[in-house]
Amino acid sequence: LQSINNMQESYRFLNAKDSKNASKAALMALVMMLFGAVIWFIPPWASAILYPDAATQYSSLGAKASDAVYLVFARETMPLGTVGLLMAGLFAATMSSMDSALNRNSGIFVRSFYSNIVRKGQASDKELLRAGQIACLVNGILVIMMAQFFNSLKHLSLFDLMMQVATLLQSPILVPLFLGIIIRRTPKWAPWATVVVGMFVSWSVVKIFTPEFVGSWFGMDELTRREAGEMRTMITIAAHLVFTAGFFCLSTLFYKEETDTHKETTAEFFKDVDTECVAEEGQDIVDRMQRAKLGTLVIYMAAGLTLMVLIPNPLWGRLLFLACAASVFAVGYGLKKSAKLDTQLSKVAATTTQ
Repeated sequence: LQSINNMQESYRFLNAKDSKNASKAALMALVMMLFGAVIWFIPPWASAILYPDAATQYSSLGAKASDAVYLVFARETMPLGTVGLLMAGLFAATMSSMDSALNRNSGIFVRSFYSNIVRKGQASDKELLRAGQIACLVNGILVIMMAQFFNSLKHLSLFDLMMQVATLLQSPILVPLFLGIIIRRTPKWAPWATVVVGMFVSWSVVKIFTPEFVGSWFGMDELTRREAGEMRTMITIAAHLVFTAGFFCLSTLFYKEETDTHKETTAEFFKDVDTECVAEEGQDIVDRMQRAKLGTLVIYMAAGLTLMVLIPNPLWGRLLFLACAASVFAVGYGLKKSAKLDTQLSKVAATTTQ
């Protein structure tokens, strides 16, 4: 919920052709996250049992040594070639997410700030395109600099860093975004005030209500680094649920309908939210073309994976790569098959109508 239910990721659903497909996209994301959780946790669990001293091999990484368990698992347990396949997958996943994020952020900057505030609607399309390219370049440089900074934090693992950023920074923003859909009768200052209160709550967790301080309430005098990190996450979530969310709910006491100048805009917004979005005619043709092209690309990927069978591995290793290629091929074949099936159904429907 925290990583998906925000405006940064809303394009996953806003780009769907209609409301039904948006619901399907949300359901698919849920199912894939369930499968993803299994994939993410099994290698660390297996490595902790099979290779308890794996982190000591990468002591130069400091507290981030535990992040190398995937590499150890792939190198020691999986067949030859898995490390290369893992790296290719990591780069592909990173690039696919990063280019979308860079383009999205530059688009938000150009359309919401540069075009309306800086140029006041007077900029041409060519100028907006150039501004978007510059914003994308600057954003990319900032991301690289931040990545180098995070890499220098030897005392903090990547997982702990992600959890702390998500709970300490995203939670104050998430509370008004989520509760604002449910609780609609709030003053106009409530969202920003809630974010400020949430930031103070996050600061309190970092500086005052530390894991050691809260743990002393329950007789937990000594905490390991892992226990401290997990407790910090739990304390932060609990604090935001009680104090940040509580502040937003209490702001309803200051709402006065007669002085609400945005009442009509709010009503129109929620009317749009409740109105079902229906796809225009001809959208099915575009969908079929997309599925056909994606299916072809996926089949090509399956062919490339099949070549990994030639890597000198035991029989089980070759069969593992063959199974991976077969699963990828099944997805590509299903996409192309569905595109052809929809074409046949459309022809039958057109003939019946005539």
